[in-house]
Order: sequence, then structure tokens, then C-alpha cells
Amino acid sequence: MNEDTKYKKIIEIVKNKLTCSAHNLDHVFRVYNMCRLLAEYEKNVDLEVLIIAALLHDIARVEESSDKTGEIDHAILGSEIAENILIDLNYGKEKIEKIKHCIVTHRFRTGNEPKTIEAKILFDADKLDVIGASGIARTFMLAGQFGQRLIVDESIDDYLKINTVENGRLKEVSKHTPFIEYEVKFKKIPDKLYTKKAIEIGKERLKFMDEYFSKLKSEIKGVE
Repeated sequence: MNEDTKYKKIIEIVKNKLTCSAHNLDHVFRVYNMCRLLAEYEKNVDLEVLIIAALLHDIARVEESSDKTGEIDHAILGSEIAENILIDLNYGKEKIEKIKHCIVTHRFRTGNEPKTIEAKILFDADKLDVIGASGIARTFMLAGQFGQRLIVDESIDDYLKINTVENGRLKEVSKHTPFIEYEVKFKKIPDKLYTKKAIEIGKERLKFMDEYFSKLKSEIKGVE
């Protein structure tokens, strides 16, 4: 089985598995495209590892989103699911371990740090997709999907104590809000990125997002 055939099989598996509006095949392909772009600015990138990791990085998102205990980490579970898929497709053990490392470490709210250039690129590409115009769109897709309220000025400290567990994973996504996500996650992203090009892109995207959420907040409060 050649690489193109394997990629097509992986894409078909991902397409059938991901049903979440903000973490569907469209997101996967945006991350894939960003990975390819960022790889152009780095040296010694194993594109096969990067491409496969990008395609499989969110394979366990449905399980995490439906878990109300906050115990399932889609990055960890996803690496295990990916391993089984890759074994079936006859990938070698060393390649599989490199891909698993990328998947395990791609998550923002995690204690697992990316060590390889492929893992760093995947982390950056995935994070860039949650800020800027695309990030705003995805945030409200999720908010609608899980019935989140459009409210401001909640106590973030109180919320985090009640609705999060280890490494910041959410217990109930429905209790989250776009403004909390913006405050606790989006604002921090450019400072968390690894590659020079991603940091450059991230800073520009966050400027746009800052303006948007500032405007939205004033409209909700009726203080224009």
C-alpha cells in the first residue's frame, strides 16, 4: 500500500470519527495546511510524521467532548487510537512513536511538552486555528453546539475552581463561555508558540481577536 493510499484511508477514518462542528475534517485540513506552511520555515522536518500527526491529532475529540467528568484527554486517548490505526496500516514502530508524541503533546491544556520539531509545528498549527477570524468562528460554533451563554464579567477564578480539573480540562463544556475561553486561553497563545513564523502569525491574529471581543463586550453591556 503506497503512502497516498494510506493517507486516504486515514482521512476517511477521521472524517467518519469527527462529528464536532469545530473539530471536524475542515479543522483538520486547516491544521494540515498550516503545518505545511510552518514546515517551510524549519529545518529537518519529517513531513510524513507531521502530515499523519496533523490528520490524526483530534481523532479522540468526540470522546472528550462527551465526557462530563473531565477525565478524558483527547491528546492521550487520541495517541492510543492513532497507534492502532497506524499498526493496521503497517507503519513501523519508530514512526508510530514519533507520530504519537506529536499527538500527545499538541494539546494546549496539558503537561506534555513537544520535544521534536514535528510536534512543535503541530502544536503551533493547532493553536493558530483557534485565534484570529477562524478562531472566532470556531468559538461560536462550539458555543452554539453546546448551548453556551453569551455573558460577560463572570468570575473566572470561581469558574475555574468549579468547572475544571487537572491541566484545565473542562467538566461541562456547556458551562463554558466564549469570553472565558478568550481570557484563559486565546490571549496566552502567542506566548506559548514554538516556531518563529507561528509567533509572527499568532500576534497578528490576536490583534484582530482583541478588537472583536472588546467590541462584542461593549455591545452586550450596551455601553457604546
